[in-house]
Amino acid sequence: MLEVMVNGCNGKMGQIVCDLVEQNENLVLKSGFDKNVTGEFAFPVFNKIEDITEKPDVIIDFSVPIATFHILEYAVSNHIPIVIATTGFSHEEEKRIEEYSKQIPIFKSANMSYDIMIMKKLVQWLAPLLSDTDIEITETHHNRKIDSPSGTAQMLADTINHSLENNLHCEYNRHDKREKRDKHEIGMNSIRGGNIVGEHVVQFFGEFETFELKHTSYSRNVFAEGAIKAAKFLVEMPEGLYSMEDMFHI
Repeated sequence: MLEVMVNGCNGKMGQIVCDLVEQNENLVLKSGFDKNVTGEFAFPVFNKIEDITEKPDVIIDFSVPIATFHILEYAVSNHIPIVIATTGFSHEEEKRIEEYSKQIPIFKSANMSYDIMIMKKLVQWLAPLLSDTDIEITETHHNRKIDSPSGTAQMLADTINHSLENNLHCEYNRHDKREKRDKHEIGMNSIRGGNIVGEHVVQFFGEFETFELKHTSYSRNVFAEGAIKAAKFLVEMPEGLYSMEDMFHI
């Protein structure tokens, strides 16, 4: 039985992960960790590292960057594999995670959906074929999402840029610009509203036609299930930084 700790267990995604772990006969919800521990829980929930009584086999993190690093330091100290599904990390924070992965197995993905990984591979293949087009990425999420653009949108943009020999740059704000579109930019557009789980659109605008890829998530369970699959995968792996491509051999 795999014993799981969920970091951010009181958040919307954390609650879904906890529910799915409890429903899985091969998993045990060992504990939760969250700054907010009000209410009643059917499992131990901690808000202080020093109060954690027993080590889990693996940690699943759906939180915010500051909370991720709080639990990540605990994971490194106790040599516990961790799945990081949190987004919004700075470049410096990404580098810190890479350094930590030299000591423990870390699985990190901006999106835990298998279909999103297929979309990533598709844009990687398409971008060189459509290199003369204007590329725009638009992501839509619920009104509670605090980072912008989404980690998934940034991942898609980075994939496109890498496939075009890093000759492009992302444009996040056209409000203050008074000039025509730069041919070497990837336009990044964010929409926040309602309870939209997640939608990502990549458009390649040519002079006479447009090629568009679109992915829509209808349930947060997709991400929770992906994180649980990642946890099962990760506990069998040595130290290192892993992603969806490693798990599915995409």
